Amino acid sequence: ASGAAEVLPVYRVTNLVRTLKYLKAQGIWLSGAAGEATLDVFDAELTGSVAIVMGAEGKGLRQLTQQQCDQLIKIPMSDKVESLNVSVATGIILYETHRQNKQILKPVRGLSR
Repeated sequence: ASGAAEVLPVYRVTNLVRTLKYLKAQGIWLSGAAGEATLDVFDAELTGSVAIVMGAEGKGLRQLTQQQCDQLIKIPMSDKVESLNVSVATGIILYETHRQNKQILKPVRGLSR
């Protein structure tokens, strides 16, 4: 299925930490998804210029990547659910970001897709 992939700016980069530093220098707030985070995604500030940083399934975000994030967020889940697929978690976080912003996300100048 297609849809959001046609309008949502998604980037693949070779050096994530360097890219995160670049985004921060551009005034973009970095929100990293981490199961061990204490901040609930629904309580997090996700308005304005924000980048969502997702980790690999099973491994999550590396420590160095977490250190670059302005906030670490988690999706509240039942004790019976161990984890979510990264695509499902991304969808939940992006939906909440959109709900808070109520606008179309725009690409970052200076990054190539």
